[in-house]
Amino acid sequence: MDEYSRFVDWDKMDVSAQSQDTKELSCTEFQELKQLARQGYWAKNHCLRAKVYHKLISSIPCRTVTPDANVYRDIVVKIVGKRSSSSLPLPEFVDNSLVPTYCLNAEGVGAVRKIILCIANQFPDISFCPALPAVIALLLHYSKDEAECFEQVCRILACNDPSKRLIDQTFLAFESSCMTFGDLVNKYCQAAHKLMVAVSEDVLEVYSDWQRWLFGELPMAYVARVFDVFLVEGYKVLYRVALALLKFFHKVRAGQPMESDSIQQDIRAFVRDIAKSVSPERLLEKAFAIRLFSRKEIQLLQMANEKALQQKGITVKQKRQNVHLAVHAENFKSEIVSVKEMRDIWSWIPERFALCQPLLLFTTLEHGCSLSRFYSHSEGHEPTLLLIKTTAKEVCGAYLSTDWSERRRGGNKLSFFGTGECFVFRLQPEVERYEWVIIKHPELATAGPETEKTENHSSPAASTLSSGSGPSEPSDRLSPFLSARHFNLPSKTASMFMAGSSECIIVGGGDGQALYLDADLNHGRTSHCNTFNNQPLCSENFQISVLEVWGFRD
Repeated sequence: MDEYSRFVDWDKMDVSAQSQDTKELSCTEFQELKQLARQGYWAKNHCLRAKVYHKLISSIPCRTVTPDANVYRDIVVKIVGKRSSSSLPLPEFVDNSLVPTYCLNAEGVGAVRKIILCIANQFPDISFCPALPAVIALLLHYSKDEAECFEQVCRILACNDPSKRLIDQTFLAFESSCMTFGDLVNKYCQAAHKLMVAVSEDVLEVYSDWQRWLFGELPMAYVARVFDVFLVEGYKVLYRVALALLKFFHKVRAGQPMESDSIQQDIRAFVRDIAKSVSPERLLEKAFAIRLFSRKEIQLLQMANEKALQQKGITVKQKRQNVHLAVHAENFKSEIVSVKEMRDIWSWIPERFALCQPLLLFTTLEHGCSLSRFYSHSEGHEPTLLLIKTTAKEVCGAYLSTDWSERRRGGNKLSFFGTGECFVFRLQPEVERYEWVIIKHPELATAGPETEKTENHSSPAASTLSSGSGPSEPSDRLSPFLSARHFNLPSKTASMFMAGSSECIIVGGGDGQALYLDADLNHGRTSHCNTFNNQPLCSENFQISVLEVWGFRD
């Protein structure tokens, strides 16, 4: 066997990984490396993969003083002493996470704990890092000795490139990544998300497992392929693969009864046994077929989620139930939706707002059917939730990302604003959520000149966000990146989601309005336009029984 076999139990290892052909890797261009990683160029050669890992990790920009192999040799005896490796206690920051053995032999299993303790000694700033045991266990398969593995893990942890996110090392970073994953599931795995909402009281509790699926439950052959690409492309790969796992789980288990009392346990079991239904190649193929947001946009979303947590004072681990079940039965009352229905709606909104509690701002039953009162009670709140119940018992609504005061930017003209986080939904007679078509089908976002403005379709939200001469955006704007400028749309379709004047309210846009409310807030109509996939929200012409506007209270 090769020099990287010290910790490997070859009886457990995939026999194809023992290939000893003489493949080499000489390319240095990112695009070529990316292609080779996705294709599994070094996946069938244990020695080559070890050398590639060493090369990629050595190129990670790190802090000036980063612990290396010599440091490990100096401290390991002092820290571990004569204690048995199996009895070594793990630091709190691994959060009782799984310590996978993968295909390690007995020496390798013991080495994982020793390396974790030495890292805890050298990185006192790490406060929460449940993925660490799996990363160490994986890299031990491709290390000559414990010291080399320690050095490689230290380089990953000490990365100081602000544009490169590798492993979460604080609870704030971990929790915000869970929220970001929840946001991405909401956008890209709607069928699976619908299932999660139906069978789980706390959806984010399910999504908080997403890193465990990758670094804990996923078999060795799969996690190694994921890590191949992760070292080249970065953190976004992890989101992609976790989304693909959820899609496959829903596809395989759709219509089947749950195998346990917990959807979390079912997903974990599915990931552990994924070889029964999905190959590593198929998993990666699915992952990279997802038309995900750009890396920059995901970073901005993650930053917004971190900021929401910081504003709530949530920077250390606490019971999630006290944080995320914002819709409490004892203090929630609506004439349109039940607590269960409001929780369903809450599961659709961006995770940073799911931390907030619903606050009733306006209801026609108390404030009357005046559009001016609608505006006066709604303005100053961002985002808001619009709920409508018709006299035919239909229930529909919209999540509106932007303050209604934005309507004044158009002067006396009816102008559209809003962001791609807006959506409309129907609860009765059946539940359905309709996304902005540009978000759901990014291929429709064709390039158009930003200067193409028309008198009747100016976009104040778009022009403010994209123009350097306009007012600067406050740092706490609640839709930090999904603005029209990110889709490079012509102005006739850009940001056309919500509009208001003294005569009407329009929610929708694109080729026509989706929901139109008259000034008296008694009547409305819908238009089955392309924006919402030609599916009706409710009757084409309807009478309003009750209308409510809800805000988000810290």
